[in-house]
Amino acid sequence: MKSYITSLRFLAMFVLGPWVTTAQPADIILINGKVWTAMDDGRFVEALAIRGNLISKAGTTAEVQRLAGKQTRTIDLKGRLVIPGFNDAHIHMLSGSLGLFEADLTPAKSPADVVQIVNAFAKANPGKRWIIGRGWQYTQFPSGLPSHTDLNGIASDRPVFLTGYDGHSAWANAKAMEIAGVNAGSKAKGFGTVVLDKDGKPTGALLESAQDLVEVFVPQPTRQEKLDALIKGLQLAASLGITSMQNADGTVEGFSLFLELFRQQKLSVRYGAAFSVGPETTDQEIESFRILRRDLGHTNAMLTADAIKFMLDGVIESHTAAMLEPYADMPASRGDFAIPLDKYRAHVMALDQDGFRLYTHALGDRAVREALSAYEDAAKKSGARPRRHRIEHIENISPADMPRFHQLGVLASMQPIHADPGSMGVWENAVGADRLPRAFAWASLLQHRAYLVFSSDWPACIDMSPIRGIHVAVNRRTPQGFPPEGWVVAQKVSMREALLAYTRAGAYASFEENTKGQLREGFLADLVILSQDLFTIDPMNTANTTVLLTMMDGKVVFEK
Repeated sequence: MKSYITSLRFLAMFVLGPWVTTAQPADIILINGKVWTAMDDGRFVEALAIRGNLISKAGTTAEVQRLAGKQTRTIDLKGRLVIPGFNDAHIHMLSGSLGLFEADLTPAKSPADVVQIVNAFAKANPGKRWIIGRGWQYTQFPSGLPSHTDLNGIASDRPVFLTGYDGHSAWANAKAMEIAGVNAGSKAKGFGTVVLDKDGKPTGALLESAQDLVEVFVPQPTRQEKLDALIKGLQLAASLGITSMQNADGTVEGFSLFLELFRQQKLSVRYGAAFSVGPETTDQEIESFRILRRDLGHTNAMLTADAIKFMLDGVIESHTAAMLEPYADMPASRGDFAIPLDKYRAHVMALDQDGFRLYTHALGDRAVREALSAYEDAAKKSGARPRRHRIEHIENISPADMPRFHQLGVLASMQPIHADPGSMGVWENAVGADRLPRAFAWASLLQHRAYLVFSSDWPACIDMSPIRGIHVAVNRRTPQGFPPEGWVVAQKVSMREALLAYTRAGAYASFEENTKGQLREGFLADLVILSQDLFTIDPMNTANTTVLLTMMDGKVVFEK
């Protein structure tokens, strides 16, 4: 740990804030376009001039062309839409990037598809000791969870470990469970369950922390393999228009990977870290987070490390999210908390006093209420000061708690892609008809003046693309039009609201609203050129929009 802190102190000296010179000419100009500034007045301009890493002029094409010199690159937008770069405000970048080298189960529609994908991956990778995959969905299996009866024929000569799309459940084959010693009597440490069949035998399904029983035996990647994976993941993010991201879990060692990429000039996004704190987190680990935050500082540049992430409950599909009332399809259960409430409240109180920004994973309405109350109590004790605490996911919420977000200044950090109607069958059965109108209640939260922040939660999602998330947010239908009437359509939002939540709101969430998230003079040159005008097309055509160019820090990091 000390070696990481020492190296991070050294590397942090290289993290510089935004710079600009008033000298002419511009390095890049964009002309003849429709530039959405994301400013309060909603204005559009025709053109931008960029000098260094900042926007030096936003105005008409004629005004901006006057700033061109012999070395200036001119990009003729030909009427295309330009928006601020997307800010993925809740992402798990390292695990997602490593997953790019694993079996991708997201295309699967049935257990047979899962078997086919895994077996094809095993055949194509004969040297891998373990077959690792991610992306199965609860709706693919009759019981909502995979079992040996569903996955007959899956590779059996090597251990197989398949994580669900949300990361809260996994499935292990017999070989993997044999290696890990998992049997009917195995117990997870803390918050988790080994699922048994009607005969009392493990099905291979592992919920929450029970995944650790097998995962600890999976070979771990080397540091270089992690760096290589991150480079590939960053390339994917750039191709999707993501110029900022805020990680939703992490360690000091994980953060050092991003610092190393920054030093090598391979970091193509602005990266903010939130360090994981749970029931087993030691005082020494928390102190290491304090040291890193102090030494790095909040520079409004490429790297920040001033946030803490808690996991308060689980997910609705596996009935591990904490609910105020019993699950509709499991009346004996209301879920539970992933961390004892007294310990969670104590951490919130202490880390709020330390000045950290706090994230709390809370899907169920009971967990949301407890998180709001913990934040409220901490603010009362510590006194008034700027805070940007957040609650993550908020998949179901009590009407009584909606106004509290605005009253307490707590941000509603949500992931539209999780509400894709094509994956909501098991979720809907668990919640039931009475609570369904409050499913992913973006519109209701906005009506109560909550500050809405959007993100992907990649790889705990079916698609990392902000465009796909925006499609769900404004339509509440799949790109194929399911269901025809929309899913809980009262909670859909406007295009402007969705774009603000994916851009400017993310900057606000990290106290960076005065430097990025808008396209205006003096702001960072982080922007995206899109293939379609999202403000004028049929909203159902949103998902067909592609990113043509991504610029971050005044540099083109992706160009189609």
